[in-house]
Amino acid sequence: MDLSTLRYAPSHEWSAIDGDIVTVGITQFAVEQLTDVTYLELLKVGKTIKPGDEFGVVESVKSTSPLIAPVAGEVIEVNAAAVADTAILNADPFGKGWLLKVRLSPGATLDHLLSKVQYDKQISEGH
Repeated sequence: MDLSTLRYAPSHEWSAIDGDIVTVGITQFAVEQLTDVTYLELLKVGKTIKPGDEFGVVESVKSTSPLIAPVAGEVIEVNAAAVADTAILNADPFGKGWLLKVRLSPGATLDHLLSKVQYDKQISEGH
């Protein structure tokens, strides 16, 4: 996956758009901050989310963190494999470790999210 084409939330979720479908995951930085992810819970298919909504919880040996929706739309798929085996998320957060697929709400965009350059600057500044 070309990380420069993704959009990033300040809360460390990434979004990849294909038509009106957005794949959402957490960044490598987030995985590294959590250390080993031990538990993952995600919303059910059919739920509607908007930016800032909690769409799940990720737990590690170090902490529990909410997952924050970066986009508005309907959850059309969840990564059951990552829920069943969190090692997938630890090993490949930008690939097999994706979390949700969301059908964007009419008029919704990713314009409010950070570019790769902006996100890299945010994490280099310790946020």
